[in-house]
Amino acid sequence: MRAKIITAAVLSIATATAAFAQIGHPFIHDPSTIVKCDGKYYTFGTGSGGLISEDGWTWHSGAVRPGGGAAPDAIKLGDRYLVGYSTTGGNGSGGSHASSIMVMWNKTLDPESPDFAYSEPIEVASTLDDEDCNAIDIGLFLAPDGRLWCTYGTYFGFIRLVELDPVTGHRVEGNEAIDIGRNMEASVMIFRDGWYYLLGTHGTCCSSVNSTYNIVVGRSRSPQGPFYDNVGRTIIQGGGKPVITTEGRLVGPGHFGRYIEEEGVEKMSFHWEADMDQSGRSVLGIRPIIWKDGWPEAGDAFVPGTYEVESVRSGYALELATDFISAQGAARGMSRVDDQPVISIEAQKLEDVIGRWPEGTIQVRNGFYLARPNQRWSIIPVPEAGGYLGGPYYKIVIAGTERALAATADAEVEAVPEFTGAPEQLWRIDQLTDGTFRIMPKSVPGHTEPLALVSIGDASPTLVKFDFNTDNSKWKFKRFEALQ
Repeated sequence: MRAKIITAAVLSIATATAAFAQIGHPFIHDPSTIVKCDGKYYTFGTGSGGLISEDGWTWHSGAVRPGGGAAPDAIKLGDRYLVGYSTTGGNGSGGSHASSIMVMWNKTLDPESPDFAYSEPIEVASTLDDEDCNAIDIGLFLAPDGRLWCTYGTYFGFIRLVELDPVTGHRVEGNEAIDIGRNMEASVMIFRDGWYYLLGTHGTCCSSVNSTYNIVVGRSRSPQGPFYDNVGRTIIQGGGKPVITTEGRLVGPGHFGRYIEEEGVEKMSFHWEADMDQSGRSVLGIRPIIWKDGWPEAGDAFVPGTYEVESVRSGYALELATDFISAQGAARGMSRVDDQPVISIEAQKLEDVIGRWPEGTIQVRNGFYLARPNQRWSIIPVPEAGGYLGGPYYKIVIAGTERALAATADAEVEAVPEFTGAPEQLWRIDQLTDGTFRIMPKSVPGHTEPLALVSIGDASPTLVKFDFNTDNSKWKFKRFEALQ
């Protein structure tokens, strides 16, 4: 076997193993946008209740939402939470479209809190039995100017927009619903860089592995549209640029929600109509959001494997600070005429060099990449360590060893002889909105604020506060593949 390097600038692998769902009991249909409350994550689903997570990776039931109905949404406004839902599940093209959109307030989403109490529901929109809109699938959006918008509707008619009062939750007096889309459902609006984006779900739901759900997007300079896709079609004409579709054994993504952790770190929530590895049930999905040419799309779930870890700042590779050991190989001839047979030179192997490495802790630096063993990092999930929003914690070890990357009390990085599972040896990996990655230890001894792996010099990795606006904070992963 010999090593081969994939030279793609940023890891982009669309495989079934890359597109995993969350763990625990992440079973939900039509999830609301994820909201954080008192350190926990919440999402609500069709029917009643929803999911709670302590860390954003392991989910369990327990969220409480009265009213039942279909396809809720949630948003934090000031120090309160506004939760909306529809009164019916919708009966499709062959049934009634009579339904109402309801909203209600709560001071907290924690059902164990003494402040937990929903207000009486408020009707903000409705449709009649034979109307060309079905008032379900609410989407709540607070615009930068402070105006609160509510979208609703399904692919059995139009998507409509009404304005709500962000203080009372009531519909703004005299506001008339307008049609802004069709041939979709589960609509929601987001804003970025002067553009309003309308996202919705195309296709058919509720058929498990036969569902054709997929998420699309259009954009406008106004929250009232018209919304155009990337080829000039309007959303009201059935257009939409793809955001995410079925991947491997995960079928039918729908019901987009956006969660901004901080500048440059965004996640999208949704459900997979069917996880074929979990009895075809509908499960919660979370993926990074990447912005390309002004359009959002789903990033990749990180794939465990062996990589070169490359600094965007310098192009140098993260490596053990060991003495340089020359690799064996024939010298390059200078003559244009060479009648010697062409041979394949074997890459330097771990066993060629590990005996000359120090036995204790080894410092870590950035250096010119030469595909050497001290530059090959295996990144492996640690299931018992939990996770963060959208991913598990990983150990980062030199390939073929248990020598682990670790944070120090001086906010530096080193490679310790053995992985022990200590918090400073656990790492989160977030794909950023530009497609590069952030690498962060679960904790740094003696430090309370989160720190990220950063290159302060071409050869000097350290741990400081993450800053999306500098390439010092960004990394790429170039994967090794073993060939027979």
